[in-house]
Amino acid sequence: MILGGVRIPHSRGPAGHSDADVLCHAIGDALLGAANLGDLGKHFPDSDKKFSGISSLILLKEIAKLLKRRRFKISNIDATLLLEAPKIMPFAEKMKKNISSSLNIKSSQVSIKATTSEKMGFVGRKEGLAAFAVVLIR
Repeated sequence: MILGGVRIPHSRGPAGHSDADVLCHAIGDALLGAANLGDLGKHFPDSDKKFSGISSLILLKEIAKLLKRRRFKISNIDATLLLEAPKIMPFAEKMKKNISSSLNIKSSQVSIKATTSEKMGFVGRKEGLAAFAVVLIR
């Protein structure tokens, strides 16, 4: 399982065309959406083999370039992971460093939290996980 560019020991992880880092994907989509630039699928389609297995941190670097070309600056990022297991807070600081480095911002501009679904739904049954992100750009 890779979250925020950190490999987290766990028996299962999400599957995807890239590295399936749902945290970076949520942040990338939020940044693109805030700048009215579409979504990850528009810029990094899963039909393009060059993105197969790619690190989502590289995708964030590309998104940062897109924002910079359009004179956007990232003020802050607030992200929440929704999963039952594993516990990710021991890895949160490294995730923040990876994400902030990829976006060329300070680690203090990135907030990462986690919560459970109290054993309800697909997350509660440990069939998957989700991530949500809210960003402020100017």
